[in-house]
Amino acid sequence: MRILSGPPPFRSLERVIRKGSRRMASSEGLPTDLGVPGLRRVGKVHYALPTAGLVEHAVRRGEGLFSATGALTVRTGKHTGRSPKDRYVVAEPGREGEIAWGAVNRPMTPDVFDRLLAKTTAYLQGRDLYVEDASACADPGHALPVRVVGEDAWVALFSRCLFREPVLLAEAAGLLPGVTVVAVPGLEADPERDGTRTETFIVLNLARRLILVGGTRYAGEIKKGVFSLLNYLLPARGVFPMHCAANVGPAGETALFFGLSGTGKTTLSADPERRLIGDDEHGWSDDGVFNIEGGCYAKTIRLSPTGEPQIWNALRFGSVIENVVVDPATRVADYDDESVTENTRAAYPVEFIDNAELSGLGGHPKSVLFLTCDAFGVLPPLSKLTPSQAMYHFLLGYTAKVAGTEAGVTEPEATFSTCFAAPFLPRPAGVYARMLGEKLSRHRSAVWLVNTGWTGGPSGGSAPRFPLAATRALVRAALAGTLDGVPCQADPVFGLAVPTAVPGVAPELLQPQSTWADPAKYDQAAKRLAARFRSEFSVYESEVTADVRAAGPRE
Repeated sequence: MRILSGPPPFRSLERVIRKGSRRMASSEGLPTDLGVPGLRRVGKVHYALPTAGLVEHAVRRGEGLFSATGALTVRTGKHTGRSPKDRYVVAEPGREGEIAWGAVNRPMTPDVFDRLLAKTTAYLQGRDLYVEDASACADPGHALPVRVVGEDAWVALFSRCLFREPVLLAEAAGLLPGVTVVAVPGLEADPERDGTRTETFIVLNLARRLILVGGTRYAGEIKKGVFSLLNYLLPARGVFPMHCAANVGPAGETALFFGLSGTGKTTLSADPERRLIGDDEHGWSDDGVFNIEGGCYAKTIRLSPTGEPQIWNALRFGSVIENVVVDPATRVADYDDESVTENTRAAYPVEFIDNAELSGLGGHPKSVLFLTCDAFGVLPPLSKLTPSQAMYHFLLGYTAKVAGTEAGVTEPEATFSTCFAAPFLPRPAGVYARMLGEKLSRHRSAVWLVNTGWTGGPSGGSAPRFPLAATRALVRAALAGTLDGVPCQADPVFGLAVPTAVPGVAPELLQPQSTWADPAKYDQAAKRLAARFRSEFSVYESEVTADVRAAGPRE
């Protein structure tokens, strides 16, 4: 076997084999021209080892251990979440005006990137490498070849779980130019010499289709790096890239679940009554919805077989569990233990979900749900949005950062993330908002706002989160159309249409004020949050129509 490599467009290994047989392929000592400029004189190259081989390598190298259910358990060290402040985009000449530069997209000059790339390739000299060829995007017309080159066997297994099968070269015509991700967690940058903020660096070079991930063992940076690249590439093709989960009902009706980490995308989309398309990243083209990934990356804190049976059953051989405390004698995982981090995670192929939609494809969505984790406990658990309100809340992207999801976040914290995806959007927010508005208008999708956060008071006190069973009942009722004829009551502060009755849900849960012991305190908290909404949305007022500006909280 020889490697076909070179400058973009990326070319995969000459012999790429379809699902099943690919898992049996393995090779050592391959030529070291892996499509990474300057990479040479490395050790053994382990390409596409079978899953069992990757697990054996990981255990032998001390990267992880088996859990009682057969999953590989690993620790990611000091980084147990993303490091958004250490993320950079290379400012290539002629491309500067396409990027929304700022706190999310920090510019890095090409010469600084070249020095960091040279440091990375020098670090890899003499080291054994694990190489995975995969792809992103289930729609073959928009597929992106993905190669992950790294120093850890478990990262190769993670990549196999999260990305899709590679594409045969015979099918390569019309593909997006591929991307190579180089993961070097053992290499730390020197901020003074390397031009970085800290020792951690996640750098996207859009022109060269290279992503460098160093100084962090949190594998989520790899998948989000590829997603960020697609958020740049897909809009130019008329495809709306979305940070959302998707599933399909018995009659073929597709639903989307937008929301940041910790809001319930994975949990609510993994519904035994519906087929899961994917749990985190999708595209919406003229033909419908397609999954970008080939697996799921679920939060596992307080995971239980009764609350989330599909995720529970997916954590078996072939999956990866991150930062979960495991009993050293029995190897039983304790999903209630957050002593390492609240952001415990599991990666597994989507086919580990019993009723997954393995094609990764769905029709145009009938329903769109915005999931928010309201840390103040004032938003209704379910409300229906007008098209103008949908645009307002999409641009606002209100939720709460859950402890551990990002470095430095130790408790729930209110935040506003544009389009529910601000950390992953290279282009200006208006690009994505306009695409959503056009899709909703064309396909007449119903939009719902779902609060999966607190009720009866703010987080951090005695107030509980909305019961998962109640949230599931609300979502199922919305998707089934059983609320179409139910009267709604307008929320006095936010102007949201709140159903007055939902089967299987206590009526007092539907109106948040009734769950507070002191209604006056609720009013104060609601007005404070409404004021924040107005303040945060002010930056978009010049970009939207009058009806969208008027769709926010009432004065």
